[in-house]
Amino acid sequence: MLSRDFLRLTASSLSAHRLRNFLTMLGIAVGIAAVMLLTSIGEGIHQFVLSEFTQFGTTIVGINPGKTSTHGTSTGVFGTVRPLTIEDAEALKRLPFARAVVPLVQGNAEVEAGNRRRRTTVYGVGAQMPEAFSMKVTSGRFLPADDPTAPRAFAVLGSKLRHELFGTENPLGQRLGIGGSRYRIIGVMEAKGSVLGFDLDDTVYIPAARGMELFNRDSLFEIDLLYTEGISAEKVVKGIHKLLVNRHGREDYTVTTQEQMLEVLGSILNILTFAVGAIGGISLLVGAIGIVTIMTISVNERTAEIGLIRALGARRNQVLALFLGEAVVLAAAGGIAGLVLGVGIAGLLHLAVPALPVHTPWIFVVMAESLAVLIGLAAGVLPAQRAARLDPVEALRAE
Repeated sequence: MLSRDFLRLTASSLSAHRLRNFLTMLGIAVGIAAVMLLTSIGEGIHQFVLSEFTQFGTTIVGINPGKTSTHGTSTGVFGTVRPLTIEDAEALKRLPFARAVVPLVQGNAEVEAGNRRRRTTVYGVGAQMPEAFSMKVTSGRFLPADDPTAPRAFAVLGSKLRHELFGTENPLGQRLGIGGSRYRIIGVMEAKGSVLGFDLDDTVYIPAARGMELFNRDSLFEIDLLYTEGISAEKVVKGIHKLLVNRHGREDYTVTTQEQMLEVLGSILNILTFAVGAIGGISLLVGAIGIVTIMTISVNERTAEIGLIRALGARRNQVLALFLGEAVVLAAAGGIAGLVLGVGIAGLLHLAVPALPVHTPWIFVVMAESLAVLIGLAAGVLPAQRAARLDPVEALRAE
């Protein structure tokens, strides 16, 4: 069988039943469109979360009290020998690679200014927080580098809290009540928005030592260390371990690098993207069943034609390729239509809901079309094999 005859037979077979083939392609198109739409949303969320997570930089190390990995008897957070203290944070500042060290304690408290009250998030932090987390002060200044264990009662407001408590009035120099204690407002932070569900604008920042006193804690929630770019995270972790083990007597804390956090977060988000894509892939199964059905019907209708071309010298593998080619063309055409439909809907959805992150990598497009072709091959195998095994004489007798 010549190549042009092969192509002509395939084209004539597909054009002979336009409506039937269109419905078959539609099943594949809907499946591919569903996969593209869901994976685009999943990948968009993936990119969005990672960008939110890395906006503070990628050279930050978090140190938490308690050891999460155990050897022998489990200890956990509550089994720590010594809490993380402000003195530990001060000692970490002396490490040669430390650009900024921020002791952190967090809680929720009622704040009061004049006759206005509300509950908000209170962060007890150190003076180097703006540098460590790439944050800026729009008016006034941030917490000064006071005696870390006995700092003055200063407070810095988030932009939203400032608006809620003072409106258009200048808050600098005014008094703010937090949990029964009085603080003087010395600054207002630049609007930062929400990060992973935490509204950084509806907050107030006070010195870490006062935060520990406010929330009656004997340990810091965390110490964040910003290290110099170009130094390996492994070297940083080793330096932190050496210093804290000397101070605590043993490793009763957990050090987490930004790389580790991003790796865990990326794994979770990849699973999420795969899961939503798999959900959309269920509709592809329906499309595959449609191809099997249509190709089986086609073999039954064209039994005499198969007998004729076999009698004229066509080999079994050529008949097999003929029906497989038809299945692949149906699936590939449906896949292209599904790509256009899925990417188009994703784009329109992003325009309608700008807050919804949508991202469609080209690799997803290639994989989706390849998947459509593979589905066509897999679904067409059984009908094609049945056609190739027909006896030419018996096939010619078929009506």
